[in-house]
Amino acid sequence: MQSRTPPGAEPGPTRAELDSGLSAELASVVAGARRRAVRDGDRQIDTAHLLHSLLETDPEVRSVFENGAQAVRVLGYLVQRSIGYGLQWQGTVEDSGAVPVVTPVKETGWSPAATSAMDMALERAALRGEARALGIDLLAGLVADPDCRAVEVLGRAKVDVPVLLRRIEAGCRQYASGGQGHVAGQGYSAGQGSDC
Repeated sequence: MQSRTPPGAEPGPTRAELDSGLSAELASVVAGARRRAVRDGDRQIDTAHLLHSLLETDPEVRSVFENGAQAVRVLGYLVQRSIGYGLQWQGTVEDSGAVPVVTPVKETGWSPAATSAMDMALERAALRGEARALGIDLLAGLVADPDCRAVEVLGRAKVDVPVLLRRIEAGCRQYASGGQGHVAGQGYSAGQGSDC
């Protein structure tokens, strides 16, 4: 089977300045998203790559979904990216899905939406007084952008994104108050604000 990855397409550390602000777990998520982008022949790490890597590696992220079946359903859509669903994204910039990527392959980096999500993750950690962002911070950054690919995948998988965001915020408050983090399947009441 022939690889679709162009020669020399290994993404470089175009956002090396982020590394010091990521937890070890989140750094692993980013590395997984980078590998996935290269393997799929994509020139940018986008929000769907990040969501896929988060769901595969971070149990705390999986726990904020309604149940295990919902997280598995989302992963099912993400897996289809390279064999059907999501093929229309190849060679396009995530912001609009219509503008061809003209950046040379050696300059592989982050889509604008992925960059925004990561910036938001770092801001959330700082507001909490933490030096490093967690996977749950990145998930919050992803779901805050209604036009990103990650939210498109969540919608196709029938995830209620506003409810998911409330579950993230409720778990974030529990984390900040010294709780054990997120509890899988725990119901959170609507209309709660964020403390982080």
